[in-house]
Amino acid sequence: MHPRALPGLPEDHAAIAVWNSEDWYFEDFVIGDKIRSIRRTIAEGESMLFNSLVMDHHPYVSDERFAVEAGVFGRRLVAGAFVFSLGLGLAATNCLNSFSYGYDRLRFIKPVFIGDTIYTIRENLSKVVHNASMGKLRVSYSVYKGEGELVLYAEHLLTALYRNPEAFATEAAAAMAEKEAGRG
Repeated sequence: MHPRALPGLPEDHAAIAVWNSEDWYFEDFVIGDKIRSIRRTIAEGESMLFNSLVMDHHPYVSDERFAVEAGVFGRRLVAGAFVFSLGLGLAATNCLNSFSYGYDRLRFIKPVFIGDTIYTIRENLSKVVHNASMGKLRVSYSVYKGEGELVLYAEHLLTALYRNPEAFATEAAAAMAEKEAGRG
């Protein structure tokens, strides 16, 4: 259970563990650990809703006739940004101690079509001391469709609070000094 209570909850409700929420600190992330998500089939309605929300009306994702008659793939695609969002969401955690720092190496490897079923494998790749209060992690997201065909790859950079900041104080001071020297 997360040690920080959520404001506005009755005490007996706050004492109940939050579903789908981890209490991981920097020290708890083990390099090489992997998790696999459940599978999820992408429906036409949600694909079109996403396209409308982000104003992506490219003919490959929104024009059935174009996609079938003139498109390279012979049918409509699911927008890559939607596959990215779903893929990460399938394996995302609700860890109150970590914060998104950015993404690297995003690649749309194979097309995803309406009706395809996807799942994600997330792997902890690396971690380094970042500053006095948190470290930085690199986590990969590999999104697959069908029976294991890789369709998307991305690396998520995130920071995570230290459980015991004092244990990282010397290394953090050196890392921060090195960053400052590089800016000068």
